[in-house]
Amino acid sequence: MLPYRLTALCLPLLLSLSAQAISLDQLTGKDASAGLKEALTVAANSAVSQLGQSDGFLGNQQVKIPLPDSLKKAEKMLRKFGMGAQADELITTMNRAAEGAVVEAKPILVNSIKQMSWQDAKGILSGGESAATDYFRRTSSQAIAAKFLPIVKKSTAKLQLADKYNAYAGQAAQFGLIKAEDANLDDYVTRKAMDGLFLMIADKEKAIRADPMGQASKLLQKVFSAN
Repeated sequence: MLPYRLTALCLPLLLSLSAQAISLDQLTGKDASAGLKEALTVAANSAVSQLGQSDGFLGNQQVKIPLPDSLKKAEKMLRKFGMGAQADELITTMNRAAEGAVVEAKPILVNSIKQMSWQDAKGILSGGESAATDYFRRTSSQAIAAKFLPIVKKSTAKLQLADKYNAYAGQAAQFGLIKAEDANLDDYVTRKAMDGLFLMIADKEKAIRADPMGQASKLLQKVFSAN
């Protein structure tokens, strides 16, 4: 008797959900674009807010910026000879620079969303779980890097160790001991800050795709429940 009564209770709900389910082709271009833009705005705002606060990078092991792998030996030597405080100061400065720079990404990301075409939107909705994040990388990376770099430079300039890093890393790069892209502290921090930003956006995108019905907006639910 219990299974029968349970089925009777659940059937209307199942029918209701089935009736609400729509395909991507059934969505209007206006609804799809509006829903996607809303989702991207939510993801971008969330990522920037999370990373742009104190310890947004430094206190988050997922995005914390370390010294490049190729300088790990140098870091160990610093600590071995009682210079761990200097190594920590450099790492803290790199992450504080990223936290200060990341807030500049918000208007760039918003502009990228505004410029999105219907073809872009359709490709993202039918793409993989990081299709929206890939769109951001493709359309905004250059502008974000240009905004981040001066802020990072201003932060690292306060630390004399940054100049020593560049001198050491530059020599190491000539002998193939360090990647050329890691030979400049400011460029390295800028790149890692962008990586952290896009990683946080990707996490939010995955959450929206995985649980569209958990989103507050009915439009978001409609668009991301389409299949």
